[in-house]
Amino acid sequence: MLPTMLPTFSDRWRSTLDWCPTPEQQQHFEVLYQGIVAANQHLNLTRITEPEAFWEKHLWDSMSGLSFFLPGGDRDPLPTPARIVDIGTGSGFPGLPAGLLWTQSEVALLDSTVKKLRFLDELLATLPLPQVKTLAGRAEALGQDPRHRETYDLALARAVGGVTICAEYAMPLVRREGYVVLYRGQWSAAEEASLSRALIQLGGVIDRITPFQTPLTQGVRHCILVHKTADTPESYPRPVGVPAQKPLGLLP
Repeated sequence: MLPTMLPTFSDRWRSTLDWCPTPEQQQHFEVLYQGIVAANQHLNLTRITEPEAFWEKHLWDSMSGLSFFLPGGDRDPLPTPARIVDIGTGSGFPGLPAGLLWTQSEVALLDSTVKKLRFLDELLATLPLPQVKTLAGRAEALGQDPRHRETYDLALARAVGGVTICAEYAMPLVRREGYVVLYRGQWSAAEEASLSRALIQLGGVIDRITPFQTPLTQGVRHCILVHKTADTPESYPRPVGVPAQKPLGLLP
């Protein structure tokens, strides 16, 4: 029996993000999907394996945060080549779609779970993405490593903790004038206020908050674009575990 294939949904791509994958990109999305579904039988990569749900909650969701930098987006395109880091990549989102979108740019898939990174290495061997590499470690440690600190043009953080925690993970990795995309579901004025306070300490400002409605289930999503305007003080990120235990930006 042939495996179920991803839907193309060209009209939904265009109507929601004003973008559509090329036939080649669609083929690569298919390889990515089939590889994850096959590996999911023995690895706990994702609970989302039905084709339409996978398309919406992994592919479309990843691309929503990258759409800031697509032609016609809210910001200028990324430099060519760019350096991109996906913090807490898990099963490879949004880093793998970023690598398929910007094939001339270096993409680091960062995660602390080695077995997931081993799978991603195997998956990458089936895709034409030599510029995408896995990176084992914690964001707190990487942010203090001179090989990585303030060297990336773009950092992505999707589903890896509270918004100010994600900001502390990401901001030290991004160069001045670089960007961070924070993927969120619901969004509140209190979260915006706490993020703004945290960014004062981390050297950035909220550039744009874009709400999205997911195209199939009409769920609520927000992508927060953060612009780095100053160097991050050397005291950030704090040691491993501290950002999650004592988040920045909270009122006493």
